Amino acid sequence: MADEPDTTDPMGELPKGFQSMRFLLRLGFRYQPALLWVSLGITIAAAIPDALFALWIGILARALQTPDSPDRTQLIVAGVGLGFSCVGGWLLRAGGDRIHLRFRQRLAVALETHVARLQATTPGIEHHERPEMLDRLAMLRDQVFTLDHVFLSIFSGFAVLLRLVVVMVVLATVHPAMLLLGLAALPPVWASARRGRAESKVWEGAASQRRLARHLFVLGVDAGSAKELRVARATGSMAAARAGAWDTFVTTMEAARVRSALIQASAWAVFAAAFIVAIQAVINGSGADRAADTLIVIAAGSRLTAYIGAAATEVDSGGFFIQGAQRLLWLEQLVADRREDATGTPPARLEHGIALRDVSFTYPGSDRLVLDHVDLELEAGSVVAVVGENGAGKSTLIKLLAGMYRPTEGRVEVDGADLATIDDEAWRQRMAGAFQDFVRFEFAAQHTVGLGDLPRLDDEPAAAGAVERAGAVDVVERLPEGLATQLGPTWPGGVDLSGGQWQKLALARGLAREAPLLMVLDEPTSALDAETEHALFERFAGQARTASEGGGITILVSHRFSTVRMADRIVVLSGAHVVEHGTHDELMALGGTYAELYTIQAAAYR
Repeated sequence: MADEPDTTDPMGELPKGFQSMRFLLRLGFRYQPALLWVSLGITIAAAIPDALFALWIGILARALQTPDSPDRTQLIVAGVGLGFSCVGGWLLRAGGDRIHLRFRQRLAVALETHVARLQATTPGIEHHERPEMLDRLAMLRDQVFTLDHVFLSIFSGFAVLLRLVVVMVVLATVHPAMLLLGLAALPPVWASARRGRAESKVWEGAASQRRLARHLFVLGVDAGSAKELRVARATGSMAAARAGAWDTFVTTMEAARVRSALIQASAWAVFAAAFIVAIQAVINGSGADRAADTLIVIAAGSRLTAYIGAAATEVDSGGFFIQGAQRLLWLEQLVADRREDATGTPPARLEHGIALRDVSFTYPGSDRLVLDHVDLELEAGSVVAVVGENGAGKSTLIKLLAGMYRPTEGRVEVDGADLATIDDEAWRQRMAGAFQDFVRFEFAAQHTVGLGDLPRLDDEPAAAGAVERAGAVDVVERLPEGLATQLGPTWPGGVDLSGGQWQKLALARGLAREAPLLMVLDEPTSALDAETEHALFERFAGQARTASEGGGITILVSHRFSTVRMADRIVVLSGAHVVEHGTHDELMALGGTYAELYTIQAAAYR
């Protein structure tokens, strides 16, 4: 019986703020434990001198209540205290800034690496293809460089809390009712917390416009799109579209910021009114220490205002950072959820082959069947060609065989074992392939090819063998330093290649791993002419049959019917179904879809 499809929503709600902060703190302890403790300690220590400033002012004021006979002891305490607050505070802040910078730089690199690793290690590629997930990941990429600020925000929060406690104690020495100023400080802090959440929600809602603006900017400055944009005379409209997308994003954010600013201004008005009332109450008092108390309230109150402003700033910016931490924890959970518990290993060689059993598939977020109840047997040691018109499901079939996605219904079996029970990394170590949407790795040519078999990255004979199998010897021979040549014109001494030459090297990279159980060639020669593709496919088929002792299966995907006639078996996809399969001669004799399309394409070359 087929396994039930995974119906969990990979987007889901963002984790709670406290949960994500705790997770981020664990990361900090993992990557920089010593610097984290030192940074926290020096932040709290630097808060003490400044917080005690109002206390020394109060002592000084009381010492001077009787100018003719000031309290000498209090004068000395106040003078030493003020010197400590000024000099000690400056020294601790200066040293703390250097410690914080070192901590942030090291942690930022560690967190950026962590995020990159998470995105690269999830078994599937769903998060690369769903727009709403791309929006969230784009925001995380923007925020990952600031996540290190979370720690300093937390440390500063502790320091501000300590300062507030000290100042409130000093104010209470004037009159216990002064503690009510602490209650009046709550509205500005609440308004700042609300601002962070509200603006972050708007930021995420408009993330697609920000992504669009960035995409259009890259198109406008990238050398690859320069020729086409200029021929189409679209450079101006592209810049205008980019400006429009950016204006939409900025306008949306500005509206949210104006609303937040009005709320914050109202909250600060509440505190200002309470502060004025407190000062007026002391001035109008009748105590003997009225002058000293007034000075204490003004000094402590001004400090309280600064600390509330700092707390509001930390809460405000902390909301933005917390959202980044939530997205990081969401990605962590997404990767953990998508990591299969499968521990099985692929067979040393295929005895029977790979089979699709009643496989149906729809992409997440869509209800359109890309594959509909497909049953297909791929025999061990065979060369199988998959053909069909655009959108027929050819590339989707490859993704399922590679384990990039799991079937919505049905199962993929490897020698009878469900592919879902085989460890993804172990399965992909036994795979190789080249794809139509190949990457132009601008490294030395040897490394550009050698990435296809990472353990042999620096093995020149291995790279040369892959180049020969791919029919790319002519490309390497034209390079000034052969396989040692730096590729890419944007690098010193770099050499540019034509589209076809890049694709040949990508094909060599796909053929670098020898004797795979599954070799997938998903339109790897789309940039080449039909005759060259036909010759290369004939070579691949011959090489695959020579190496078929290990039971490996080679799958050739193409929309050119004339190039796959040498395959042992041809599978024709149409409308999400396998409509025909057999040898070239059998399908031509059948007179169905394959014969019709083959005849139409063949006529175009006459």
